[in-house]
Amino acid sequence: MLLACIAINQAVHAQDSNIEKDTTEAHVLGELVVTTNRTRTDRFAAPAAIDVVDIQYWSRFQPRTTPEILLQLPGVFVQKTNHGGGSPFIRGLTGNQTLLLLDGIRLNNATYRYGPNQYLNTVDAFSLESIEVLRGGGSVQYGSDALGGTVQLFTKNVDFSEKNTWKGDLLGRLWSQGMEQSAHGSIGFSGKNAAVQGGVSVRHFGDLVGGDTTGVQSPTGYDEYAVDIKSKIRLGKNNTLTLAHNEVTQRHVPVFHKVLLENYKTNEFEPQKRLLSYVRMDGKTSSSGIDNWYVIASRQQTEEGRISQKNDATTRREERDDVVTYGVTSNIMSVITKRITSNSGLELYQDRVGSTRQDFNTSDGTVVQKRGLYPDGARMLSMAVFSLQEFSLDRWKITTGARFNAYQIDVNDAVLGAVRLTPVAWVWNAGVQRMLNKHTNVFFSYNSGFRAPNIDDLGTLGIVDFRYEVPNYDLKPERSHNFQVGLKAKNHWLRTETYVYHNVLKQLITRVKTTDTIQGYPVYEKDNIEHAYIQGIENQFAISLPRHFFIEGHLAYCFGQNVTKQEPVRRIPPLNARVALRFQPCQRWFSAVEWLTAGAQKRLSQGDLADNRIPYGGTPGWSVFNIYGGYSRGNLRVNLNVVNVLNKDYRLHGSGVNGAGRSVVLSIGYR
Repeated sequence: MLLACIAINQAVHAQDSNIEKDTTEAHVLGELVVTTNRTRTDRFAAPAAIDVVDIQYWSRFQPRTTPEILLQLPGVFVQKTNHGGGSPFIRGLTGNQTLLLLDGIRLNNATYRYGPNQYLNTVDAFSLESIEVLRGGGSVQYGSDALGGTVQLFTKNVDFSEKNTWKGDLLGRLWSQGMEQSAHGSIGFSGKNAAVQGGVSVRHFGDLVGGDTTGVQSPTGYDEYAVDIKSKIRLGKNNTLTLAHNEVTQRHVPVFHKVLLENYKTNEFEPQKRLLSYVRMDGKTSSSGIDNWYVIASRQQTEEGRISQKNDATTRREERDDVVTYGVTSNIMSVITKRITSNSGLELYQDRVGSTRQDFNTSDGTVVQKRGLYPDGARMLSMAVFSLQEFSLDRWKITTGARFNAYQIDVNDAVLGAVRLTPVAWVWNAGVQRMLNKHTNVFFSYNSGFRAPNIDDLGTLGIVDFRYEVPNYDLKPERSHNFQVGLKAKNHWLRTETYVYHNVLKQLITRVKTTDTIQGYPVYEKDNIEHAYIQGIENQFAISLPRHFFIEGHLAYCFGQNVTKQEPVRRIPPLNARVALRFQPCQRWFSAVEWLTAGAQKRLSQGDLADNRIPYGGTPGWSVFNIYGGYSRGNLRVNLNVVNVLNKDYRLHGSGVNGAGRSVVLSIGYR
């Protein structure tokens, strides 16, 4: 039965010799990926579940934001608390249990919270070149938070050229009913020893219009501005220096379900901002045992403002959290023998948290200063050493790795007092792969993971969603043990992958309800008291059909059980699938029909039942059909898409807004 599913349902396509080769296909098994072991590795030969999408692929389908790009990947489900959010669920886990990286630099910081968050949406999709998703691993390679998996985003590359070359790119995109007006422009120069590229995005998102019975969901619209620049300089024969900066600012981002369901006049993020600057040095060396190395020094800042005021209330609350993160990473790739390679390094990150709150009385103009959500001035230091090895033995490949991570968390607060925590974590992984023939391989892998308690766990004090939180200073790291079996196969017309996994979660930090209430909200405190498991199966496929037709898709199912509470794990995505049929007779134009579907999710935890974003009795199942078309001639390219053709109402499980109804998307680009 499983082998039948593999043959039909999971693949990645390699085209027939009489068909024009399509180099932009997603899920290409022969692609080189970085996230698996921090160095360029052939995806097909890696004993891991990893997927890649690039700018050429998603330019066909025109997803609105970075989180929505991931809807096209197996094992990934995207929850949208609000129109300005988008939190990826990887194998049932999200928020601070899923690791986000940008160009190898951690986006997760000391205030990333449990459950869905909006931070992936602070990466401008127009600035990206590719995205890699590693399911079921990442802690050994990149540290804390990768209990479910790792999402790594890569900004557009700049490279040298023999002749001085200028290039530019302009793009405009419109959604019907005023749901989006976006413009992006970039310009770049490349020469023998230097290259630079910069881009600007200006975007306005109107209120989201749902399907046949939903209508306009107001307020959901917001504005966004983004800037990115990257330069590369050749330093001698073997060294290059890269300097990069990118930032995104979002203004007045409403939290719709708060206004609709919780009697808020205003509830919004203002602003929602992220800035990242880094310097990277890459080098090659002829030293014995060392092939190449790199060092990255980075500074990142996130600013999150929150404004809230209830109907008929005279107090408007204005909160602001600022987190500045400094990071240094060094990495050495060693070729020990022809069959043995090693990749080792050091990491250092420090987060500095600023948090304030002001209560404005709108009737008399008075202002009261109060403690912010987090202890102002709190710090979190992370220090790590890691090493990854790969052994190739004829048809066998063995990978191993280990990491030691130590933390120092300092909280000094007038309300809570001075506290220092020093948690540590050891994690390791191993994988064994067997090539059955040149087209097929099977592997088994084990990945241990951890999530260190952060300042959001330790220092939260106040109203969060539908509860009031108080801190606990005796928390330990969360742990995961992920077991996985995978099968990959490809030939000239079919590519297929199947994965079966079982993830054991221990010492989970969870909110425990107390008997107290504050300001009418139940009081919760966090503790390491829960154990759980999540298991599932994923299938993906891509097939080259005659006459320039291609079909691709995936199917994913996961089951989560909280062993401690004897109930389902919170927010587990339902069975979901995607199938797309594409006709592309040449590179100049294409058309496609896409079917997205998810089953009903009625397995609900007590937390799900108390969550007003989840309908009574569970989230209904849904199916959506989309039509895509694109044409390019010379430097001009045009895309015209019809989204949700049947105008169905639907909601991604756990979301606070419904998906877009029938709408038309027009994109025009000039390169």
